[in-house]
This record gives sequence, C-alpha cells and structure tokens, in this order.
Amino acid sequence: MCFGKCARCIGVTLIPLASLAIVADILLYFPNGETKYAERDELTILVWFFEGIIGAGILMILPIVVFICLEVDDCCGCCGNQDCGKSCAMLASAVVALVGMAGSGYCLIVSALGLAQGPYCLTDLGWRYPFNDTNGRYLTNYTSWSQCIEPEHVVTWNVTLFSILLALSGVEIILCLVQLINGLVGGIVRSCHCQEIGSCNEYEVEVYEVTE
Repeated sequence: MCFGKCARCIGVTLIPLASLAIVADILLYFPNGETKYAERDELTILVWFFEGIIGAGILMILPIVVFICLEVDDCCGCCGNQDCGKSCAMLASAVVALVGMAGSGYCLIVSALGLAQGPYCLTDLGWRYPFNDTNGRYLTNYTSWSQCIEPEHVVTWNVTLFSILLALSGVEIILCLVQLINGLVGGIVRSCHCQEIGSCNEYEVEVYEVTE
C-alpha cells in the first residue's frame, strides 16, 4: 500500500513550510531588522496573534511527526496483525490532519486580515493604521504607501511577509486535506483487508477442526 509513503512525503514537505512560517512571523516583529519598534509596541496588533509561530509552525509539529512515522508505525498491531494496526494509524492520522488544518487555517485568516488592515505606522497625523478603511485597495495603490513615514518601507515589509504566510498556510491546508483523505481511505481499505484476513483465519480454524 502506498498510503504510508504518501503520508511520509506530506510530512517531510511540511517541515520546510512550517520552518519558513515561523521565520516569516518572527521577521514581522523587526521591520527593516530593527528591534526598537517591537520594544515600543509600535507594530500592527495582528503580529501578536503568533499566526506563523504557533498556527502554521508549532501546531504543525504533531502532524509532521505522525505523518512521517506512518510508513513504519503499525499502531501496536491489532490481533497480532500489522495491517490492522496500520488501519488504526491511518485513521488516527486523519484526525491529526484536522489539527494541522486548524493551525494553518488560523494563520491564513490572520494573515489575510493583516494584509487587509495594513501596517501600523507613523504618518503626518501620528501613529495609526492609514489603510484600515481601504478594504485592501492600498495593495495596488503603491503611491499611497508613502503615507507611512516610519518604519521605513514598512508597507513593503508587512505586505511581503503576510503574503508569504498566506501562501505557506494555504499550501499547508491543501497538504493536510490530502492527508485527511489519504488517512480515511487508507484506514478504510486496510480495515476491510483486516476483516478479510480475520474471515480467512476463522475459515482455516474451522477446516482444521473438521480435519481433526
């Protein structure tokens, strides 16, 4: 069966995605590599939701470990049969995939809100959200970005990093969805196989008893 190999492939692919999400989220705290804005709490409030660090990062650890181990994990077997144990593990991976989808979905939503809201920056009117009421139209109106005086290039910084988080979490959702389907199908197929083996074993026992 290729279900375990598919799960392992998904798990391995999630590792760099989760790592990049954590890095991208951390960078949001340091516009242009400067720490003073984080120290003075002059950042968009959404960065404190830890969408990349927790949502698309830490919460992906469990799915990654489970998916990678599926290829060799037999879930302690079932009635001494490895395939039955595999069925248990595959079905459990479907539940874990939901955890991954929840974490990456959280990151996706917060990142989308971050893009729509725009950065918190210093303008001629003081520190505020100058693009909060534009419904995201500022993303294509590059001339309006000059409203932000400080931090320098903060609009580019925020748009780039939130876009990266949006893309990474979107890919994670797709991969976890694939594993959800893979786990359900793999678990059901192996469960049916276990029932067939159980029936065969019962038949063999009956034949053995008759011959005796």
